[in-house]
Amino acid sequence: MTSTDAEIIGGVLDRWKSAVDAHEPQRVAEHFTHDVIFQGLHPYSVGPGSVAAYYDSQPIGMKAEYRLLETRRLADDLVLGYANVDFSFTDRPTRNVFLCVIARRVGEVDWLIAHYQVSQL
Repeated sequence: MTSTDAEIIGGVLDRWKSAVDAHEPQRVAEHFTHDVIFQGLHPYSVGPGSVAAYYDSQPIGMKAEYRLLETRRLADDLVLGYANVDFSFTDRPTRNVFLCVIARRVGEVDWLIAHYQVSQL
């Protein structure tokens, strides 16, 4: 049985969210490819080490709630996902952003984030 594009992106984002919510930067980074292009709300970086550093710098207690808006199959092993994300904090207002990810299949069943870009409108 093959997964739908929404199931693939939802699974990737659920694993990402779980690690973000637990403030486990190394576990967050495990959900990204070795050559990920990562653009949070800071200048872009490449590789999971920079992802771990980015999430390590986020405040403890930060949580992510996402709503998947769109998906597109780019190739057999690439799926694009576009989501609205609320990042909540213990000491400041919630920050609403839009997140675009491209998930790449690695191996037979595992999907990892190969591109991550946040924008705030």
